[in-house]
Amino acid sequence: MVESIFQSFLSIALELTVLFVSISFLISLIQGLIPYEKINRYLSGRNTTLGVLAALLLAFITPFCSCSTVPVIVNLLKEKIRFGIVMVFLFSSPVLDPTIITLMGALLGVKVAVAYTVITSILSTIIGLLLEKLGFEKSVKQVIMTGYEESSQKFSLKRAFQETLELMKTVYPYLIIGAAIGAVIHGAVPTEWISTTFGGNQWWIVPIAAIIGIPLYIRLSMMIPMSQILIVKGMAVAPVMALMISSAGASLPELTLLNSIFQKRLVTAFVVSVFAMSTLSGFLFYLI
Repeated sequence: MVESIFQSFLSIALELTVLFVSISFLISLIQGLIPYEKINRYLSGRNTTLGVLAALLLAFITPFCSCSTVPVIVNLLKEKIRFGIVMVFLFSSPVLDPTIITLMGALLGVKVAVAYTVITSILSTIIGLLLEKLGFEKSVKQVIMTGYEESSQKFSLKRAFQETLELMKTVYPYLIIGAAIGAVIHGAVPTEWISTTFGGNQWWIVPIAAIIGIPLYIRLSMMIPMSQILIVKGMAVAPVMALMISSAGASLPELTLLNSIFQKRLVTAFVVSVFAMSTLSGFLFYLI
């Protein structure tokens, strides 16, 4: 069994490495063509539709985990960006990663990747604007941030190569850890048990998966190879997506950081919103 697990790990790791390096380089290159100044103008404008689209685009082109999103949130609030638009970015940024979504399409299928992107974008928008409508803007603390610098992107092969190397340092290890966990699941966990316990359309699996994911700090990059193996083993896509979104959308380190800029009322609303977002996303995947 150990030999089978090791061979499975090598196979998964090799496939992920080739895909990750090529996709990361291509996306880093494309990011140099994005007009960041225009996006910032749309964020600060009064047009809600353009503001939301700008927030989602900014979330998509900035590959942040849940923790590294917080300094950007503080900066946006400092720049007097509309609260609802900032919340859209807060919820969408950790779950909309161009490299990981492209990798998701390669491993789980284009249909899954497109559905994931559309569902998370729509729910992030609804939740963000709803929190504004309910008056949670009053629950933001006055925070002064230092040491944050906005990054500027230019189209450059050298810069794309450098950013790919940086992603190799920060994201790639999580992919390999996920590949190792996936290999163990593939070789040691019986297919029958996974398909019987987590397969089918049992509705209660989705909220449980969402609850399990919130206290964990599992990056999307780690979840992708794990998800591939779980789905192959017979686990339904819906609970896999719920687990993926909740673990990426909220984590204990992030909640600690958010507690420094939000009052407890808003932090609680954030946790409830991530649970709702991941659960609803899971249920919607049952319809796909």
